[in-house]
Amino acid sequence: MSESTEQNGPGLFLALTPCIVLLALIGVNVYLFGDEASAGPNQMALLLSGVFVALLGRGVLKIKYRDIESRAIKSIVLAMEAVLILMVVGCLIGLWILSGIVPAMIYYGIRVLTPNVFLPVACIVCSIVSLAVGSSWSTMGTVGIALLGIGRALGFPDPLVAGAIISGAYFGDKMSPLSDTTNLAPGIAGSELFTHIRHMFYTTLPSYAITLVLFGGISLFYTPGDFSDASVSTILAGIESSFSVRWYLLLVPALVIVMAARGTPAIPALLTGALLGAATALIFQPMQFINEQGNLMAWHERYVLLIMTAYEGFSLESGHEVVDALLSRGGLAGMYDTIALIMTAMLFGGAMEATGMMPRIARAILVWVRGKGSLVGATVITSILFNIFVAEQYLAIVLTGRMYRGAFRKYKLDARNLSRALEDGGTLTSVLVPWNTCGAFAASVLGVATFAYLPFCFFNLVSPIVAIVMAGLHIGIKALSVDAEEMQEG
Repeated sequence: MSESTEQNGPGLFLALTPCIVLLALIGVNVYLFGDEASAGPNQMALLLSGVFVALLGRGVLKIKYRDIESRAIKSIVLAMEAVLILMVVGCLIGLWILSGIVPAMIYYGIRVLTPNVFLPVACIVCSIVSLAVGSSWSTMGTVGIALLGIGRALGFPDPLVAGAIISGAYFGDKMSPLSDTTNLAPGIAGSELFTHIRHMFYTTLPSYAITLVLFGGISLFYTPGDFSDASVSTILAGIESSFSVRWYLLLVPALVIVMAARGTPAIPALLTGALLGAATALIFQPMQFINEQGNLMAWHERYVLLIMTAYEGFSLESGHEVVDALLSRGGLAGMYDTIALIMTAMLFGGAMEATGMMPRIARAILVWVRGKGSLVGATVITSILFNIFVAEQYLAIVLTGRMYRGAFRKYKLDARNLSRALEDGGTLTSVLVPWNTCGAFAASVLGVATFAYLPFCFFNLVSPIVAIVMAGLHIGIKALSVDAEEMQEG
């Protein structure tokens, strides 16, 4: 933040004005465009709101334009890893469908799973994978897309299945020692990794139990409208007629999961998966490389098909309408709307930071803190606000952690309380915001609008509520010991 911001900081009303403008624009977009709001209109809303923040910063707060621009650009740079992962996942999805990997996952999943256990099992599967790899994004971009296809075949609405996938993926992401956020939160708060993970059990296990009960109840009593043995048989037959389905195709996603579990960064692991998908297509799916004359394509034609599938996605015309809709997707180009959404969101968040408006809103919340329970609740709420208005979960964790670390010491609370609150609010609610990097990623990869899947992300919705309620009841609150206080002050 520049010197002039510190001296002439914004008032609360001024700080809230861009947030009100942004929410109003997005509300109008959702009303007018519906599910298409994130395919251009919301990007424009974020861009216009960012410009509005810059005008207020320059005209009212007298901050140099270059200071605001520099901070906004730095904010965008923070999202570049997310952008690269999006691009690689787009390529991976297209190539994994062409290679028969995703069709095989859907095929075997349909044969094994039944509607009355599908939702809780989908949630548990994503939990296990995410625990192993430490990444909700990798989980959603691999097993998530297959589970979505299985759910659709079994007659479940996409938003409901996406909610189960996201709930499981974020449980694993939150609790895995391999997760970036699980390491970041204690690092910012001054806690220790495994102490932090153990302390999260207080709020996480009740929330996860509620989640599984809800999904179990829905699976048990909900009758999928489009489900019948005949429709499932049609989908299985459609997959068999278009792909060579073999169990060993599943070794590719298994290898990617193992690589991630052994500490391979997301981009190399996913890129390896995409390249293996291309090789698998060439070896095991010769029927995908037949030209219009009914002959096997020349090598240069096969190369062209692989490249265009990675870029534009896979398109199936099998004659089975349901199967074609299920498997025509993916591609790097399909991620452009999401990339634009992330970049404009980060621009807005960077401008809010540069002008001091977002910290001013957070300080206004801190004024209402009157005790230990309300401090934890304020931390959860503040991290949620940062997810909404700064649009990046890492920033939500870092900025909230820095802001409240001194307050936790003042109230003699151990740092593990702060790190847990950062995860309960910052990590879990990021995927519920359409313009947040996490929400944009999930909507793009799963093909379900954020506001459509939001009501069914039970784990992500319940966890912050459980955290606030338990803090208010002083359950699971760890006081700061004398030794820990001396260590944290040091």
